[in-house]
Amino acid sequence: MENILFSILLVLIGLFVGIILISIINYMRGSSALKKAEQIIEDAKKEADKTRRDNILECKEETHRLRVEAEKEIKEKKVEIKEAEERIFTREANMDRRDSTLQNREEMLEEKENNLINKQKDVQKEQEEVEKIKNEQVALLEHIAGYSKEQARELVLKRVEDMMNLEIAAYIKERENEARLEADKKSKSLLISCMQKYASDVANEQTVTVVSLPNDEMKGRIIGREGRNIRTIEAVTGVDLIIDDTPEAIVLSSFDPFRREIAKLTIETLIKDGRIHPTRIEEVYDKVSKDMQAKVREYGEEALFELGITKVESDLIDLIGKLHFRTSYGQNALKHSIEVAHLSGLVAAEMNENVMIAKRAGLLHDIGKAIDHEIEGSHVTIGSELARKYKENETVINAIESHHGDTEATNVIAVIVAIADTLSASRPGARSDSLENYVKRLQDLEAIASGFAGIDKTYAVQAGREIRVIVKPEEIDDVGSYKVARDIKTKIENELQYPGTIKVTVIREVRAQEEAK
Repeated sequence: MENILFSILLVLIGLFVGIILISIINYMRGSSALKKAEQIIEDAKKEADKTRRDNILECKEETHRLRVEAEKEIKEKKVEIKEAEERIFTREANMDRRDSTLQNREEMLEEKENNLINKQKDVQKEQEEVEKIKNEQVALLEHIAGYSKEQARELVLKRVEDMMNLEIAAYIKERENEARLEADKKSKSLLISCMQKYASDVANEQTVTVVSLPNDEMKGRIIGREGRNIRTIEAVTGVDLIIDDTPEAIVLSSFDPFRREIAKLTIETLIKDGRIHPTRIEEVYDKVSKDMQAKVREYGEEALFELGITKVESDLIDLIGKLHFRTSYGQNALKHSIEVAHLSGLVAAEMNENVMIAKRAGLLHDIGKAIDHEIEGSHVTIGSELARKYKENETVINAIESHHGDTEATNVIAVIVAIADTLSASRPGARSDSLENYVKRLQDLEAIASGFAGIDKTYAVQAGREIRVIVKPEEIDDVGSYKVARDIKTKIENELQYPGTIKVTVIREVRAQEEAK
């Protein structure tokens, strides 16, 4: 189309040019040039016709080409549309088949559902019949056995519980035996190793309260004229003198062991000197008091030097020295503390703990006993307050507070000190005990064991180191005996304070006896 317009435009241009040329020729040449102009015009017309015909031909060819291409494209589109229609027809056929299949399946499912509902009703009827028969059989069995369903269940549960108790007791016994063997082996090895490295004198040292006299005449001299000497001695020393019919001896009485020791040395010095009167008594007392203060410091420094402990406050050294004049069940408190320190250091070394802290805690664990007769409170409380006052390590303070179980141990060294304290106190010959305390401890031990059900008799033997319990065989079986022993052991640990260990032996004996006549 554009070529046609272009051709027409060229024709018009050609005509316009021809007219102009003719006009010019006519104007310039006149009539002579008219023929030539006409010839030119004729040529221009011919050229224009030719150009028009060429353009028309080109337009026709282009039109034909476009028509062919359009027909080809239309043909291709028709083929694509036909293929799409075929695919759609195929898909519709498939969907029709699928719908038919689904409809058939729905009909089958509906039929199956109806069958299941019918079967469920049949099963429900059968279950009702079975339940009815079961109830009749249970009622018949209850009638025959003489037990209701609940009673039978309780009986079975009780039997299962008894069986489980037996299995649990047997399991606990087995695990305890294994743990005890392993713990005993390791603890014995550790303690024996430490005790071999440290051994001390086992003889008891008791505070001497009796002063021997060379003769009975010396009693009169100590009493003095109108009792002035004895009054002076009691006034300056703070100790009561008991002079009775005991030959060649007087007794010193005081709750303060340090004062009692000063009074003893004062009287002995006066007896040796021979001059006994109030002024001389005061002089000797002042001298002995100064000597005793120096002696106390010496005892404290010797203990620190023996243990290799340094950086201790001066007042604390004096308190350590005063432990020499304190006893517990006849055991010297300072020697006991030194022994605990040595054992604590050895055990700490075996366990790769701080040896010096362990020794320090062992030495100071009973420091409260140095002044517990002067201040209200237990030696544990007083000792922890003293340790805080003199800025001791928190580990040492915890060891002091927990060595009797009053406070929970928060570190290994505190536990080590408690073990060493028990070991030092319970070794043979370390302590003496009064008859009243001994009897009370045995009675408490037997009372704890007798408090359990099924116990026939209890006997505390070996000075309270073992408790033997005889159980009633018809109430406690063999496996139950282990459970009773464990319960007694736990109660003893929770309620009694004792050094060392207590062995619990449970005896179950069955005797079958008949008499032939």
